[in-house]
Amino acid sequence: MENSLYSVVVGTGSYLPTQVVRNENFIEHSFYDSAGEKLTSSNAKSVENLEKITDIRERRYVTDELVASDIGFFAARDALESSGIDKESLDYIIVAHNFGDVSATNKRSDFVPGLASRIKQRLEIKNPYSIAYDISFGCPGWLQGVIQANYYLKSGDAKKILVIGTETLSRVSDPHDRDSMIYADGAGAIILEAKPTPKPAGILCHSTRSDTYSHGNLLRMENSYNKDFDGNEIFLKMDGRKLYSYALKTTPQAIKDCIEKAGLSLQDIKKVLIHQANGKMDEAILTRLYDLYNIEDIPKNIMPMTISWLGNSSVATLPTLFDLLMKGKLENHELKKGDNVVFASIGAGMNINAFIYKMP
Repeated sequence: MENSLYSVVVGTGSYLPTQVVRNENFIEHSFYDSAGEKLTSSNAKSVENLEKITDIRERRYVTDELVASDIGFFAARDALESSGIDKESLDYIIVAHNFGDVSATNKRSDFVPGLASRIKQRLEIKNPYSIAYDISFGCPGWLQGVIQANYYLKSGDAKKILVIGTETLSRVSDPHDRDSMIYADGAGAIILEAKPTPKPAGILCHSTRSDTYSHGNLLRMENSYNKDFDGNEIFLKMDGRKLYSYALKTTPQAIKDCIEKAGLSLQDIKKVLIHQANGKMDEAILTRLYDLYNIEDIPKNIMPMTISWLGNSSVATLPTLFDLLMKGKLENHELKKGDNVVFASIGAGMNINAFIYKMP
């Protein structure tokens, strides 16, 4: 049988910021609603409700001296070390993010040069044909970067590609908006290599959709809810209930479409890795996915989660989750040869994507 090229993960890495911010840290905050009215409800109650709704107990923030390209570099270096490959052999470095480098003292997004270029320089890669570029695609950006990498690798145009997801949402969240308690910082990375195999392995297929016409503004940038706050700054805002409803309606079907595209059934899936946006939402997505197959009993430990202690770090949640899983750092979760894994994400755009990965 003639061998075919498949994109196989040969290295993973991540960076978890050292500053742990627990829910109690928000007790003394002043929160406002979208109309600019100060909330009269107890912050303690708000924090309690947050954990009930999202499962978040704590999250990680970067320290003041770090920005997104710094922690992306840390994750990339970790992935290179775990892979053992020569960094000069990388054909592409793709970096997913949405806000560029945002410093602790200047909240303006810094995009020039691109974060991929900055990280390549920090890695001291001299190869001019190691192409570095950024991708902005909302929270599904890292996953979309992997999808692009897969095209390069399967075409034979590239042999090794580094894909990074890095974000510092703590720098763009409104301190007067209760939704700010969801957001976190982090970075994750994988290295994909094109490998000829007689049987399918690595990335089997993908699916992507963009519902910009009907849901394009569910995540956006706006002024602070506190009207007395600096009017020149804008922050990440979301319509939480509408986003939740949209995610539950569309994400399970998108995952099902991808599974069927791979010629698999739901019973063939060992793990489901979903963007860590909201713990209860991810559980509801999983339940609805099984409902689509008329299956009542969901296998135990099929969906590893990190949101309770890492929060929502946008493009970084999936590569960080995968790195922890691959390195045996998630209790009761492991992968072995032949296991099929679903990756899925949803975010600003609104964009949804998924791919199936078969452990080589």
